[in-house]
Amino acid sequence: MGIKDWPEGEGPRDKLIKFGVSQLSDAEILAVLLRNGSHGLSAVELAMNLINEFGGLRELLAASQSQVCHLVGMGPVKYAQLHAAVELSGRVAQQNLKRGKILSDPDLTRDYLMRQLRDRAYEVFAILLLDSQHRVIQFVELFRGTINSASVYPRDVVSLVLDKKASAVIVCHNHPSGVAEPSQADRRITERLKNALATIDVSLLDHMVVGDCEIVSFAERGWID
Repeated sequence: MGIKDWPEGEGPRDKLIKFGVSQLSDAEILAVLLRNGSHGLSAVELAMNLINEFGGLRELLAASQSQVCHLVGMGPVKYAQLHAAVELSGRVAQQNLKRGKILSDPDLTRDYLMRQLRDRAYEVFAILLLDSQHRVIQFVELFRGTINSASVYPRDVVSLVLDKKASAVIVCHNHPSGVAEPSQADRRITERLKNALATIDVSLLDHMVVGDCEIVSFAERGWID
């Protein structure tokens, strides 16, 4: 049964319009995106099957196309619908981040970095380039793989900062293990980057480490002077 076939006023789409999206369950929101079910399943039943199969929305959206599309009722079109919705949400978050001063809304920054890095299966080292008013110029992924002092090159960071005419930066990386606690290597990298950026009179405002459910801020811990 597709969403359009539900009795008027009873379907998840009607519920969303009448009460707001926050009143929908995970399965109902997913059903609105999927639009219809398949093989005798309603859209909500298909959504519930997907959530149960992968263990949650986050795990479903992190699954590969082949993992999702081999399931009954799923195919490339539905897979594309789900990931288009995720990407749209991420782009809205990015626009909101660029619109304001980054230091005036740290929660917005944390939310954006969580969206960008939390579910990566590999380590990513990235940088938020900021103007003189601490507004975002650009978010750039610099390095992938094992993040340590040998794999992060301060000269590449300095080159990028000069090219984009940034006045300040926030660096960040994720821990695929889910544990956000910084390592000694993370602290050494931060010190090297801070010293390199100081030579071009650019401030390193923070180094944020993204884990599964939290972000550790070097600045909040007093590790960046």
